[in-house]
Amino acid sequence: MNQSDRKNCGFIAILGAPNAGKSTLLNNLVGSKIAIVTPKAQTTRSRVLGIVIKGQSQLILVDTPGIFKPKHRFDRAMVKAAWSASGDADLIVVIVDVHSKSLEKTETILDQLAAMGHEPILVLNKIDQVNRLDLLAIAQRLTKERKIRETFMISALNGDGIDDLLNYLAKHLPEGQWLFPEDQLTDMPQRLIAAEITREKIFMALHEELPYAITVYSDSWEEFKNGSVKITQTIYVMRESQKSIVVGKDGRQIKQISQRAREDMIDFFGRPVHLFLHVKTQENWVEKPEYYREIGLDYDA
Repeated sequence: MNQSDRKNCGFIAILGAPNAGKSTLLNNLVGSKIAIVTPKAQTTRSRVLGIVIKGQSQLILVDTPGIFKPKHRFDRAMVKAAWSASGDADLIVVIVDVHSKSLEKTETILDQLAAMGHEPILVLNKIDQVNRLDLLAIAQRLTKERKIRETFMISALNGDGIDDLLNYLAKHLPEGQWLFPEDQLTDMPQRLIAAEITREKIFMALHEELPYAITVYSDSWEEFKNGSVKITQTIYVMRESQKSIVVGKDGRQIKQISQRAREDMIDFFGRPVHLFLHVKTQENWVEKPEYYREIGLDYDA
């Protein structure tokens, strides 16, 4: 095989504490918005796969839920999804928010990876928000007496340092044929992507804990000859009082959520979108096995 014909391909798991910037990093590496992003912790609920071509390498990036101490079934399922991704990965990236008040969650992740025999790549994120001396102190603390494969300093939001990280990842993947077509950006079904887009808009529109009590299903997807698509979705809340908050006075809130979600869907799918949203109360949606299957989580975690 000629050198020019040799291809590399591998899975890269992106781990970190909640709100460290994993989804923002994934989107920046892919060059398209695959994972939803909000300022709220634990926005990502399941693994999100993004595909990048760099030279002769196909990078299969796996964004994971933030790792934290789980309290409930749903928490355990999310954390298990993150650790499962690390077990299947050729490379592991641990991203840390250097502006965070505490590094303990990241240290716990690094120590658990070490106990599993992994040598992760450390990515210090949000470097534009701390001074150089503090940044160096954080790097020293996290790498001291730990086997770290390489350390990168980036800003996932503005792209600083992203090219160096991407080049490194591409060069250190195992040799192998590509697993996805060259123009494919993710393996997520379109219906799930549409549901995630709407959920992002709900997170951005509503405050405090309410978004965590909400999920979104794409009930139907109807294609038309003119290229447009009609998407009907149901927003499930846990209590009747939450329903009125999502709908808003005179339906203003739900209209705003629908408009913003539709605009993102048009941009992502590259076609006209007709979006219809309904809000229903289902107290125990978070305990239904079918919800876990829908987003790829283990109900029995």
